[in-house]
Amino acid sequence: MSTILNTNGDNLEIPQLNKKCSGKFYVVTADWNSDITYALRDGALDVLRKAGVDEKNIKSVSVPGTVELVNAASLMVHGGDAAAVIVIGCVIRGDTPHFDYVCQIAAQGVTTLNSQGKTPVIFGVLTVENLTQAQERAGGILGNKGAEAAAAAISMANLHNSFWF
Repeated sequence: MSTILNTNGDNLEIPQLNKKCSGKFYVVTADWNSDITYALRDGALDVLRKAGVDEKNIKSVSVPGTVELVNAASLMVHGGDAAAVIVIGCVIRGDTPHFDYVCQIAAQGVTTLNSQGKTPVIFGVLTVENLTQAQERAGGILGNKGAEAAAAAISMANLHNSFWF
């Protein structure tokens, strides 16, 4: 996800879903740091709707924390009906190495799922130093990274749909 200097993703270019693209868009959200993650989730859901994804093809689920995102995403990838999976979390650095472990687990897990090439899994996990940085990226002065993740998911679902296998 790139940084777009705007508020609430107002200037975010939203790709339109290819009409031949089928499958569900799963948004998997960590409940940990819910003030941030739910704002990111809402941004993602809004973009999916604006892009023309049918409501029946949008599925939102919650998991306890960022580590659990990978397991849930794996279920959706291997379930066979996903056009794309967006994982949303927020990890704020603390005084212990826990931050590093959680970030590594989430990033490596999503990388592993993406390397399988079956379904795009979009990394919508904020890894920030403090709450202010998270707020700036969850609808604040740096936009909504959940919305950006949804735009990426649509683009990648369109790309996957364009290949003949």
